[in-house]
Amino acid sequence: MRRTIILSTLAVVLAVFAVPVWAQTKECNDENKAAWYDTFLKNYKGEPPQQKIAYDAAKLYLTSCPPDPADKIADFMKNKFVVPYEAMMGGVTLKKQFEDAYKAKNFAEAVKLGKQIVATEPDNSAVYIMMGVGGLSDESLLSDAAESARKAIELVQNGKPFAPYESKDRALAALNYVIARSKLKTAPADAIPFLIQAAKYDSDLKKNPQLYLDLATAYNDGPRAKLTEEYKSKIGPNQTETSESKLALANLNQVLDRQIDALARAAALADAANKTAIMGDLTELYKYRNKSEAGLNELVASVLSKPIPEIPTPLTSLPATTPSSTPATSGGTTNGGTQTGNGGGPKSGGSTGAAQSKTGSVTVTGAGSAKPASSPTPAVKKPRANHSRG
Repeated sequence: MRRTIILSTLAVVLAVFAVPVWAQTKECNDENKAAWYDTFLKNYKGEPPQQKIAYDAAKLYLTSCPPDPADKIADFMKNKFVVPYEAMMGGVTLKKQFEDAYKAKNFAEAVKLGKQIVATEPDNSAVYIMMGVGGLSDESLLSDAAESARKAIELVQNGKPFAPYESKDRALAALNYVIARSKLKTAPADAIPFLIQAAKYDSDLKKNPQLYLDLATAYNDGPRAKLTEEYKSKIGPNQTETSESKLALANLNQVLDRQIDALARAAALADAANKTAIMGDLTELYKYRNKSEAGLNELVASVLSKPIPEIPTPLTSLPATTPSSTPATSGGTTNGGTQTGNGGGPKSGGSTGAAQSKTGSVTVTGAGSAKPASSPTPAVKKPRANHSRG
């Protein structure tokens, strides 16, 4: 027999109905049993208020009369309705507690309650989403939040509801951002693809400068730091360039281009209170990379009209033309060869001239030699924004 209980998501609206049976005694006689069963039959397939009436009538029948294995009516009411109804109502209470904890921003409690819900409802995408995005407001929960976010992404992409968000894109953007933030400090390189994915969705998050500041930080602390160390290790005796150091530098320049692009997007989206600080770091890095500020304002003005660059594909060999140690950029990809930048004509050839920057990865001094420098995190003052809804 099919299940007839109507399950609700987070709450059940209960109403009080006046039913004559309640005026009767609880004596177990044929007249009362017939009345209780009749009330049950008339209500157990109805809406939640009617089901509450059916439940009360069934409980009167079951508690007023002694157990009788031969009573098929009692068996039906108990096992086909009362037991699943009580399980359902217990779940509703738990969901109400979960919802209340989330609204009160008690995210630790919400996660604890949410785990109990999904243990019996593994496809409840709403609970997974709420447990996930709660981590953006409480970083101590980011590890658990990231796990919930991954499950929520899987469910939403397979057609499950994306509530409480208004659109699928908003939900997926926020959930990818949760995973990225969980990796930003401990595995910044691993955060990059999730930040890029979050920026691709049509959501308010893609207009938030913090997303791009986080992306610039992830490039800086992840691949840029790694490639800087690789570059230093490939330098020959007496700090002379080698083919290996030039290849490392070409790959490093690709990462610098992505970092410049991310900072340019943050600057383009920042409010007046934060834009000056972001532009300061962007200008310093842009000048280090291009030897000039020419084209920087145009880059910031146009960058949001362009797709966000993907993670650069590592170069495995140098092109025929030896790349410049600091080829020009417009925030795009550097392939290690001749390139025209915003600030002038083609730049190619060996490592010439001198360049030094607080945010630079290497300091080039004199023709044919290069002195590697450290790769500190850009000193960007990051405006905190409300990330809980993408």
